[in-house]
Amino acid sequence: MKTLLWLFALFACAARAEIALTDDTGAPVRLPAPAARIVSLAPHVTETLFAAGAGEKIVGAVDYSDFPEAAKKIPRIGGYSRLDLEAIAAMKPDLAIGWASGNSPAHIDKLRALGIPVFLVQPHGLDDVAVNLERFGALAGTAELARPAAAAFRARLDKLRSRYAGRPPVRIFYQVWNQPLMTVGGGQIISDVIKLCGGENVFSDLKPLAPKVTVEAVLAADPEVIVASGMGEARPEWVEHWRKWPTLTAVRQDNLFFIPPDLIQRPTPRLLEGAARLCEQLETARGKRMQQRGNR
Repeated sequence: MKTLLWLFALFACAARAEIALTDDTGAPVRLPAPAARIVSLAPHVTETLFAAGAGEKIVGAVDYSDFPEAAKKIPRIGGYSRLDLEAIAAMKPDLAIGWASGNSPAHIDKLRALGIPVFLVQPHGLDDVAVNLERFGALAGTAELARPAAAAFRARLDKLRSRYAGRPPVRIFYQVWNQPLMTVGGGQIISDVIKLCGGENVFSDLKPLAPKVTVEAVLAADPEVIVASGMGEARPEWVEHWRKWPTLTAVRQDNLFFIPPDLIQRPTPRLLEGAARLCEQLETARGKRMQQRGNR
């Protein structure tokens, strides 16, 4: 009986233990106990919270928080760039988790002024996904679920790294959007996915995470592969617009590919599904390259 009482006391202390973490902006965040009412300020944050076992603690989420299915039922608090501060305050959250480069700094300041702790994330590399799983688990008190999820992510990532390490490089243009024409810079997590697959982002020297580029710049870079995303599961029509330039290597080799944006543009555990697809596409391009050389 004493042992059971001691265990209950231990768990109660653990539940009340203060949590102190530093977010990706360098800001310290302290909670007197694991968060029980969380608002998610970005779709990828919502998805990662569910993966970390904390989905039931989310009381509000932004638009497009649509994975897993249960996320669709969470009350909305506006979009990640246009938060409904009144709605958030009414939910009385004890923690908000946001997106450093996506949420408005003014909105974040107002949430903090309301006394709501805000933890901001900005994943730049694939390893950061596992780190965020662990941090979200610590913040929500679901570490026993988050740690295995992070370990599984790292194990799958290691397999992909081993499989594609040393593969011949493939120069790639990743197209986020068509009007305006947008890509990813070297510090964007998609660039890390490209590296994982043995690819070279032709615009990796650009500092903005999602820079605008010109058609002329793409033609000058002459990528061997063009990968586009879009807005949903369907391949966007504008991928085919590149066929207007038949001398472009990616067009000449018929290396115009598509990956659903949710699998590669959200830094969540599903990012490895998008990475696996990209790696396969680059392998296809390598095969065409070898075949072309063999025909000479």
